[in-house]
Amino acid sequence: MTGRLAKNLVALFVFVVSVFPVYWMVLTAFKPTREIQAETPTFWPAALTFDHFATAVSAQGFWSFWRNSLLVAGGAVLLSLVVALLAAYAVARLRWKGRRGFILMVFIAQMTPWEALLIPMYVIARDTGMLDTLAMLTLVYFMITLPFTIVTLRNFLAAVPVELEEAAQVDGCDRPAAFRRVVLPLLAPGLLATSLFGFITAWNEFAFANLLIIKDQDDRTLPVWLSSFSNTFGTDWGATMAASTLFMLPVLAIFLVLQGKVTAGITGGAVKG
Repeated sequence: MTGRLAKNLVALFVFVVSVFPVYWMVLTAFKPTREIQAETPTFWPAALTFDHFATAVSAQGFWSFWRNSLLVAGGAVLLSLVVALLAAYAVARLRWKGRRGFILMVFIAQMTPWEALLIPMYVIARDTGMLDTLAMLTLVYFMITLPFTIVTLRNFLAAVPVELEEAAQVDGCDRPAAFRRVVLPLLAPGLLATSLFGFITAWNEFAFANLLIIKDQDDRTLPVWLSSFSNTFGTDWGATMAASTLFMLPVLAIFLVLQGKVTAGITGGAVKG
């Protein structure tokens, strides 16, 4: 009983420490300016205001940067899902020379720090004439999310009995048809889980966006725009927190809608293949 109580207290402490910064960000977004600048902080505003959200939404380029982030993150996730699904199927179902080496390289790529790739990717973008383009940023995010997607989908595929495909082939389906009709529906939780985590990674990424999109202001993404938001509005922390809250909403909404299936996908991807 004492051990369970201690674990619950530790879990509660971790929860409060993790959630409090987010709570304070949202709280500041709704606070009037006079309460934000008050010497004594308040944990609940005396009055709610939406003025900071109006300021953030009406800021120059807000919707353009929002669109850029959606295009880049969505494009990277779609590309990684298509390529990773084919690669994961080849690794989990087929036997070919170099398979183990390929898996090892995928794990090495997944463990490589992204920061170590900043300068090489900048040089590649410069030499190929793709510097300061959203297409290059999409390819970079595709490269970042691909190893994780391959590993997760490979483990999830390994948990699907191969006998299901064989039974479909006995009934007259070829291999692609058996995969499309039998295996692919069973992979839905895994696809949702990997796509969500890939989208979060691309949506929140700052370093590559700041390095590769440095000249054209119209091609910047929301994280880069948020980094200069306080300079645009001086000390208007209410507008800054409102913009950060709006930036958080798409991922939060997607996660809440797909929470059950994402949890199943994580569990399925954790099965040893």
